[in-house]
Amino acid sequence: MNAGPARLPQSHVTLEYCRELGVELQVFTNQNANAYIYHESSAALAGKPMRWRTAKADVYGYISELLAKATDQGALDARLTAQDKERLIAFLQSFGAIKGKADGYAYTGTDRRGYSVEPGAAFDDGTVLGPVPTLSDVIASGVGQRFAFEFGYDQAMLMFQPVGGMDAIPYALAKAIGQNRITYGAKALEVKDLPDGAEVTYKDAGGRTRTRRADFVVAAMPPMVMARLKHNLGTDITAALKYAVPTPVGKIGLEYRSRWWETDEHIYGGITPTDTDLATIWYPSYGHQGRRGTLIGYYHFGADAVAYSDLPHAQRLARAVSRGVKIHGDKYRTELDHSFSVAWHRTPHIEAGWVDWPSQTGPEYKLLNRPAGHVYFAGDWLSHVIAWQHGAFTSARKVVTDIHERVMAA
Repeated sequence: MNAGPARLPQSHVTLEYCRELGVELQVFTNQNANAYIYHESSAALAGKPMRWRTAKADVYGYISELLAKATDQGALDARLTAQDKERLIAFLQSFGAIKGKADGYAYTGTDRRGYSVEPGAAFDDGTVLGPVPTLSDVIASGVGQRFAFEFGYDQAMLMFQPVGGMDAIPYALAKAIGQNRITYGAKALEVKDLPDGAEVTYKDAGGRTRTRRADFVVAAMPPMVMARLKHNLGTDITAALKYAVPTPVGKIGLEYRSRWWETDEHIYGGITPTDTDLATIWYPSYGHQGRRGTLIGYYHFGADAVAYSDLPHAQRLARAVSRGVKIHGDKYRTELDHSFSVAWHRTPHIEAGWVDWPSQTGPEYKLLNRPAGHVYFAGDWLSHVIAWQHGAFTSARKVVTDIHERVMAA
């Protein structure tokens, strides 16, 4: 279980650090046609888990049918030439698997929806999944709103994760830097800007109060935590740090005695989105066809994360499992062995999954992207890639560059 960050997009500089540091990667399956979409409060098809591939086939099919009919009936003549219309309809027939003009461009379902009986040998051509829900039900179910996720720039496949867990990256960084350069278990108490440098007062792992002085200090802690630290940087700095809005986030790991999602439901990785307070269920992207496995039983934000975090772990678990049973059946409960939950916003020194800015063009954000004397700020929260390690890396590189240029110009 990656209790915190879990995904690495291909375009992020984080992968470059993994290459440099020798951190082995494996594919993280961010989208799987065999995973489900589960809505229980929709106007139609509520409480019926629908395979991602089935939902997509129906949404794309019906939208293609509507657009093909509108095009053929002249609704788009003001925008399209005759040749454009032919090409668009040809595209829609391929995209949505709809019939031809003689059949009114109807969508009636194809094997894109999946099979209730898989094709086999000889004369066993399988049984295509059916029946197809109506156009009205497909629209009312809201499943089509889920597909935008896979188009997101930072979410599109392929995605990656470090082998053995996301903490492989900080372990590799510590090794490269030299562990003797890192003081663990140090709780910062005060940051002070000085005429010729800066100093940090902290309590070490043994409870002793110590002070370190340096030419510069880079404060990379979350802004709401930094705002409570004693400092002499000014009230405007404190106000700017408080301007960022923390986001509550929670996860639960469910370890099972068997990988029933693979053997019984043919789901090898991926994510099932829901409209329940679980938000999403994640299936493991490693250890396929092994004996045991761990699901992420919820990954949720905001009010749902707070509601779960107010409960002791046993009640978080019971609540999460009761929701998961609706999607996967009783094996979601009976095969469960161990579990672990975390509320990021209740984790000391972190206190959120990430922060959101009411504005990244206002004076608060601009102020914290400048040094306060000899004190600099860095973190994903000072980037336009918040909640990703890429944002933290690029912010750190900016600050290091700023300090370098300042020193060289002195």
